Amino acid sequence: MLVIGGSGVATVVRVGSLPVPLADAHGVAPIREWPGHTGGNVALGCRALGMNVAFLDFLGDDWAGRQVHERLIAAGVAFDPLLSPTGTRRAVSLVDPSGRKVSFHDGRDPDDLRMPRDFYLPYLQRARHVHLSAVDFARHLFDDIAALGLSVSTDLQDWDGVDERQREFALRSDLVFLSSAGAGERIASVMRDILRSGRAQAVIATAGAGGSYLLMREGSSTPRPVPAAIPPAPVVDSSGAGDAYVCGFLYGLLAGQDLETSARLGARAGAHACTGEGSTSLISREELLSVRV
Repeated sequence: MLVIGGSGVATVVRVGSLPVPLADAHGVAPIREWPGHTGGNVALGCRALGMNVAFLDFLGDDWAGRQVHERLIAAGVAFDPLLSPTGTRRAVSLVDPSGRKVSFHDGRDPDDLRMPRDFYLPYLQRARHVHLSAVDFARHLFDDIAALGLSVSTDLQDWDGVDERQREFALRSDLVFLSSAGAGERIASVMRDILRSGRAQAVIATAGAGGSYLLMREGSSTPRPVPAAIPPAPVVDSSGAGDAYVCGFLYGLLAGQDLETSARLGARAGAHACTGEGSTSLISREELLSVRV
């Protein structure tokens, strides 16, 4: 599998409650930093499930970039980064005692950033499936992906269904993941619009402890609820749970499972991710398949 874009370093700050009360200063537990971000987390999670994973992205020549590179290489991901002129992406997440979070994302890629075709094309030609993070430069790969007849998935995070910057990803991907948080009560209509206007065979909306929703091209126009899995240990941090869900889902689908079974595997992987800090709790293939779904 080939993952493209979306790496960075997340800084996690544990707070007593959300929203944080207004004050000049708050004492907090030790602040931790985790290399990953959405693309990096998907690459790491799929690799932990035993999949062969290559990952392409831009990294800065900075401390954060070195942390990302070291973690991915140590995990066995075939990571081939290009130099970013603006540095490595960063994010800061505030996490409360229940594991809920709010994040501030510094994407920092310049608008004219492009991945050279002669760099990425050999990787596409060897790929079975491509997962694109919704970073701007990645959308310029869609034509080559389509020409090669590859299946492609994307994660729109908390897209509201309106912002045009992510719409191309929604309409040109075979499998679309997003969080229900962005569209709120409109999530069902956003999911239907993706299927009606694009090429997706399925749209999956995650809803945290509320489970997830699966809408398929063939079948009912009402998203099918998929229950959340019970975490195998106390919840510590929900950071990376959505990325882990994507990994479990893609593992199931690429192993020949149907969409609903894949969604249940995604739920199990997402629940497991909540039991560790940052993106450290990666579920193994044996753990993913240890309970019948």
